[in-house]
Amino acid sequence: MPAGGTPARLIRYTAPVRRVCIFCGSYSGIRADYAAGARAMAGALVRGGLELVYGGGRVGLMGILADEVLRLGGAAVGVIPRALREREVGHDGLTELHVVETMHERKAMMADLADAFVALPGGLGTIEEIFEVWTWAQLGMHQKPCGFLDVAGYYAPLAAFLDHATREGFIRPQLRAAAIVESDPPRAHVTPWPRRCCSSAPASFIASRPSTRSTSAR
Repeated sequence: MPAGGTPARLIRYTAPVRRVCIFCGSYSGIRADYAAGARAMAGALVRGGLELVYGGGRVGLMGILADEVLRLGGAAVGVIPRALREREVGHDGLTELHVVETMHERKAMMADLADAFVALPGGLGTIEEIFEVWTWAQLGMHQKPCGFLDVAGYYAPLAAFLDHATREGFIRPQLRAAAIVESDPPRAHVTPWPRRCCSSAPASFIASRPSTRSTSAR
């Protein structure tokens, strides 16, 4: 996605969506396009009247995304393990900040809070998180879309791998089709699982997972 692109149509989804969970890096990466993509996503959320759910950090793309949502007058809800908050990487200016004890609790609460999931550029944590919710869909634990917002070709190699795994018989074609890596967000559409789902604005609400206790800081 070129710098300044607007992922507005990512959020088109036929089921009610109030909150979108976004996974992204705690680093900003080496390209200015990545920060621009995070800000563009923030703008799309706020214009669409959608709240952000994310990992609660103030650094990297996570911080850029949350800061832009707040600057534009939107709501940003963070979920962060206590150990990370105590290392002073938590964002204290959020609409809501839920502090949990473990990474597992963090992911469960984010799933409980959100109606949709989107992966922006990020590292191991980002990939692990989006692949886990995608796997939950494969197991029938939710029926909402999952996907990736490609920025400056970041996810092109991953898309090629997923296509290869599908051809080799390890990913079902309908599951692969449900999470598309889209480099042009304005063209992306989000439709209910297991039909087409766009890479720009994925979604997942894990109704079968128990709610997680947390403390909430404002």
